[in-house]
Amino acid sequence: MPRPLPEVTPDSEPFWTGGRDGALRFQRCQACGYYIHPPTPVCPQCLSRDVRPEAVSGRAEILTYSVNLQPWYPGLDVPYVVAIVEIAEQPGLRLTTNIVNCPPEEVRIGLPVQATFQPVEDIWLPLFEPAATR
Repeated sequence: MPRPLPEVTPDSEPFWTGGRDGALRFQRCQACGYYIHPPTPVCPQCLSRDVRPEAVSGRAEILTYSVNLQPWYPGLDVPYVVAIVEIAEQPGLRLTTNIVNCPPEEVRIGLPVQATFQPVEDIWLPLFEPAATR
């Protein structure tokens, strides 16, 4: 059984398909610059309706996480890490995601991570992995 997939709406479609070209996209208000997640047609900061998808760097930091040992559906490999990450472009722009390509015992609060994508059907799930060191 494959991973459960989200419902894609016109507002959320750029978020769920941006990985096709390697871009993590969020709605952004063109009036005040505020990134909006989950996506809505109206900016919650200034109430402008001039919102559109915009790519971000894909850089983030782990705010909190949980190492899960329960396989919640058939075929799910355990252990796996569920985390809340904060996207670098805006304080408070957070995403619940999985941390991949990192042993669970190496995950920590404050770890710099970067977006990577898992294609499933027509959806590109945004996951995060430790950021490459430079």
